[in-house]
Amino acid sequence: MTELDPNMEIPADGEYAKQYSEESFWEKLRGYARVAGREVVEKALILFFTAQSPKVPLWAKTTIYGALGYFISPFDAIPDLTPLVGYADDLGVLAAALAVVLMHVTPEIEEKARSQAVRWFGE
Repeated sequence: MTELDPNMEIPADGEYAKQYSEESFWEKLRGYARVAGREVVEKALILFFTAQSPKVPLWAKTTIYGALGYFISPFDAIPDLTPLVGYADDLGVLAAALAVVLMHVTPEIEEKARSQAVRWFGE
């Protein structure tokens, strides 16, 4: 897992959460999965599948949707098209959000995300 900056702000609501939609999420993953890399994609999938659970409280879903909105947004700290580091900020935000909502991530969710990543990237 990526080392987290304790001062990193998790975009839990506001503009980034408003940019989130399930359609945009899947579009971004389909278009940029290889470029973003397996680690980014797997974390995004874990968060996405966690948000789908009816057992997850609203505050956790808000955190997830903020992070996924940031991931989807073309306007972030480091442009995604920047070679080598374009997804570093996305990974940091996804990892931070995952750390916040980790208590709601079940082994089934992790396996579902891993299985999807294996289908896209292979073992």
